[in-house]
Amino acid sequence: MAEEGGLRFREDWLAEVVEDPIDPERRIVDPHFHYFDESELFPHYRPPELQRDTAGHGIEQAVFVQCHEHRYTDGPEHLQPVGETEWVERLAQDAARIPGQAVQIGAIVGEARLSLGSRIRETLEAHQAASPRFRGIRDVGIWDASPEIDSGEGIEGPNLYGEAAFREGFAELDRMGLSFDAYQYHTQLPFLADLARAFPSATIVLDHLGTPLGAGPYAGRREEVFLEWEKGIRDVASCPNIVMKLGGLAMPWNGFGFHQADKAPTSDEFVAVQGRYYEHAIECFGPSRCMFESNFPVDRLSLSYTVLWNAFKKMARQYSADEQADLFAGTARRVYRLDAIA
Repeated sequence: MAEEGGLRFREDWLAEVVEDPIDPERRIVDPHFHYFDESELFPHYRPPELQRDTAGHGIEQAVFVQCHEHRYTDGPEHLQPVGETEWVERLAQDAARIPGQAVQIGAIVGEARLSLGSRIRETLEAHQAASPRFRGIRDVGIWDASPEIDSGEGIEGPNLYGEAAFREGFAELDRMGLSFDAYQYHTQLPFLADLARAFPSATIVLDHLGTPLGAGPYAGRREEVFLEWEKGIRDVASCPNIVMKLGGLAMPWNGFGFHQADKAPTSDEFVAVQGRYYEHAIECFGPSRCMFESNFPVDRLSLSYTVLWNAFKKMARQYSADEQADLFAGTARRVYRLDAIA
């Protein structure tokens, strides 16, 4: 169990809700998970833990997304994030040699501070040298004026993605054909749309359904937030170079309170509360530009992996077979070029 700031994993609590995996033969790519080894909040989470959680749901490949782990502790600061890519590449190679290890790490989304401008090319090239699985970066842009809401390190306003230095760095990323994972709150969605329109050839992935906030000053304002989020999603979806990750709403700061309930949610309860967010995003983007994500182990604060993917499968029933294939694997394979790794 890990605990900090009132957040904790409740193993017995999670184990009380048991569901058999739905459609266990479906081929799935999980396009968003994290390994943790040094985190103060999250416990040890490496290939054995990922394998434990994914068992039963046919997860073939997963995409690691940066989380500030195993950075180099010395050397030039702009190269320190490459330590994480190097570490995950070693874990991926080790996992591939384990008998019965079903989940393979198909791609790595690393970290880089694009505000370094054109100098960022050295960082990106170092990531590429560290792993053939490297596909792009995430430069976290979350910011809110309220001290009750987390803002990204060193970010001083809502529009990091609009700053001149950032865009100079983004141009390098674009020229190298690398993808960009964007993490912003729902209040910042117009800035992401502006970035996408400025770089129409870049592949931009919007993480966590655009993160509609429900904590701090946004608590108790779910309908108001939903309407603002709904409008923002429609705007970013009008940019053909943005794709959507469907997930991440079980994080505590989204305000649904699953992690505080007496009992963990079932998949039906999860769908009843959050289904409209997924439906709106899929309606706006279309299944070929959407992919379900686990965001594990972070979302494990609120529910188990089996329950989460059961909920996804229930939400996907209204779509055709080809559309479901995109939602569960096809979009992720295209965006992260997973076929490039055997």
